[in-house]
Amino acid sequence: MAESGRLAEGFVPGRHLIDAYGAGGFRFAEMSHRGSILALPSGVHAWAVSEAREIDAASLAPVFAAAGEIDLLLIGTGPEIVFLPDALRQRLKAAGIGLDAMQTGAAARTYNILAAENRKVAAALVAVP
Repeated sequence: MAESGRLAEGFVPGRHLIDAYGAGGFRFAEMSHRGSILALPSGVHAWAVSEAREIDAASLAPVFAAAGEIDLLLIGTGPEIVFLPDALRQRLKAAGIGLDAMQTGAAARTYNILAAENRKVAAALVAVP
């Protein structure tokens, strides 16, 4: 399923809890991935964002595409909390998606709790060292 520590073809279907994070990547679904990820109800995607300032509507396009399946988006902004632009917050709100931005570790832990409760949650997680 994983090749060289990367998601096979950039996607693993199904909802997966985050087993570990750090060292520039994540462990989930019995594999590891270096880099950031989007954990959506449909599966986990490799995410081409390496720092919080790169998060914009284009990078969150898969989230907007799945808006009907997501009530809350958790954004892990890396080792520090970074506030997202108001325009992006408003676009998510207009799509019916709540937003909570926090450090990546807190976002991964919160995602696991809410996903285990079968909540309509997604996570956009910037990899941390």
